[in-house]
Amino acid sequence: MAEIAFNEVVKTYPGGTTAVDRLSLSVGEGEFMVLVGPSGCGKTTALRMVAGLEEITDGTITIGGDVVNHTLPKDRDIAMVFQNYALYPQMSVAQNMGFALKIRHVPKADIDRRVREAAEILKLTEYLDRRPKALSGGQRQRVAMGRAIVREPRAFLMDEPLSNLDAQLRVEMRSEISRIQRLLGVATIYVTHDQTEAMTMGDRVAVMRGGVLQQVATPEDLYEHPANAFVAGFIGSPPMNLVRGELSHEGDLDVISLAGQRWIVPESYRNSHVLRDRPAGDVLVGIRPEDVTLDEGSDRSPLQVRVTLREALGSEVLAHVSLSGTDDIVDDAGTSSRLVARLGARASVREGEKITIHFRSSALHFFDAETGRTLRR
Repeated sequence: MAEIAFNEVVKTYPGGTTAVDRLSLSVGEGEFMVLVGPSGCGKTTALRMVAGLEEITDGTITIGGDVVNHTLPKDRDIAMVFQNYALYPQMSVAQNMGFALKIRHVPKADIDRRVREAAEILKLTEYLDRRPKALSGGQRQRVAMGRAIVREPRAFLMDEPLSNLDAQLRVEMRSEISRIQRLLGVATIYVTHDQTEAMTMGDRVAVMRGGVLQQVATPEDLYEHPANAFVAGFIGSPPMNLVRGELSHEGDLDVISLAGQRWIVPESYRNSHVLRDRPAGDVLVGIRPEDVTLDEGSDRSPLQVRVTLREALGSEVLAHVSLSGTDDIVDDAGTSSRLVARLGARASVREGEKITIHFRSSALHFFDAETGRTLRR
């Protein structure tokens, strides 16, 4: 086992495009680290630099304390699992899993032992004699993982390994990969654009945007304490509502105009330096869908909205509402006067209806409208 560490790592391509910008991140022994972000954020490039498939422009990467900037991929003692299974169709499952060991001239008895042990972990024992074409997509992905496991590497790298599976298999394989990683206790970097995968699988999650690390924390901390508006709007399904408002101070009251409606900041924030010491001007108000409620006891400053869409999901209802009463478009900052409320399954709201909503005062977030940084209490 080994720790993986990025120290001020930069990747700039010919032509000047910087894919990764001064990334510093440590993955501890046995830790499951997820790199998540939108397409083009640099997460896969970071993974490929660890594997030795991309050259490092600046900074250092260490594995087990050894700098590997110029170490050949085959000498880094890591194993990769890709979204493309890349199995040999003419070989059996056992032959596919043991092939990397065979070309390294590992004794046949050792290969057989390792393949059997990996097959038991992956629940593939009864399929060892089958060819890949006789397997389901989830089984093929487990074979690809088995091929990595038998190498007994110092670290695992996984690049969107579930992206080719259907929705049900993705859910099943998420729990399988997490179980296997905990069992093996090997440092793992897992790349995905799916924030649900990130939140359910990672010991810690690193959120990237435009090549820059935005925040690294446990899934719970990311959800409850996002470092900026981008993280707040990226993590969660549906994501956090972000509404731009104009802050003013009226005596002892902090008041924010939201789409023309006067909203009084809850008393619990009244003496907080977060807003009290800020000059009048724009701020971003963040609230999770589950904290937008019809309950009058949630705060003393209700807002009038129009329901633009009702999504009944069986166990809950997602009510899309507009503060301005119109179907306005989300701006470049990801904000608008539209909100999503996660309500109970029997919530009696109808499209086109005007209703009153409240924000749970204990769950509010405020962000700087220019920088997007969180304004913490």
